[in-house]
Amino acid sequence: MSKIKIAIQKSGRLNQDSVQILKDCGISIDNGKDQLKAATRNFPMEVMFLRNGDIPQYLRDGVVDIAIIGENVLVEKGQDIAIAERLNFSKCKVSLAVPKDVVYNSIKDLDGKRIATSYPNTVKEYLKEKGISADLHQISGSVEIAPNIGLADAICDIVSSGSTLFKNNLKEVEVMLTSEAVLAVSPSISDENRSILQKLQFRIQAVLKARASKYVLLNAPNDKIDRIVDILPGMRSPTVLPLAEKGWSSIHTVVEKNKFWDILDELKAEGAEGILVCPIEKMVL
Repeated sequence: MSKIKIAIQKSGRLNQDSVQILKDCGISIDNGKDQLKAATRNFPMEVMFLRNGDIPQYLRDGVVDIAIIGENVLVEKGQDIAIAERLNFSKCKVSLAVPKDVVYNSIKDLDGKRIATSYPNTVKEYLKEKGISADLHQISGSVEIAPNIGLADAICDIVSSGSTLFKNNLKEVEVMLTSEAVLAVSPSISDENRSILQKLQFRIQAVLKARASKYVLLNAPNDKIDRIVDILPGMRSPTVLPLAEKGWSSIHTVVEKNKFWDILDELKAEGAEGILVCPIEKMVL
């Protein structure tokens, strides 16, 4: 039986999030410490743990069929590689930053300046669009130190919380792109493995939908049900069940996680009581 080969980052936050989503999809990885290749027990898949920056070439060469990778890496090294699924985790920005004490008015302030970065292609394209010419210094790591040692006037790097910039007396001045983890696909994936990919995507979509939703249960007087049902967004329509107490019902529905707090006050104002909010493990539509 064919097995689909998936690449994930060897270490770091993206590694942890990638392993977790596969686990949530019911896929158990048999890997030990520092193991670079691992089998799965209950899904036709082999997992390869690779350096993030090398993954686009492995996809291009067909060494792996799919990969969980930061979109920013594809923008830099793999714009020819297709994205099958956006995964909504490991979010970050690729930004330009300058020393805190530098007065910055616009991107024009970087014209003729020196910029240190691990993303030369991304920076070149961005500056070209803006009509800016700068001297790029490609650095593979510790980009933030470049202005402090006189190597560059500005840097371009990944920004998550901004704490690394703050510690190095830098400030973010331009957000070049926003990024998240994506499921990328090799252009040479076989038809058989594409079929396995579709099964994996089905599971991933169920997991992502569940992560973005909450199961809500509440009690309400019967004369308020119509109004409360209007307030509650749901998959189709809420489930309404009579309670033992006459004149009251229990209402069950699914609500998008980021919308719940917006409607909570409305629910309470309409007489909803005993509101319970529960996580959802999987959600298949």
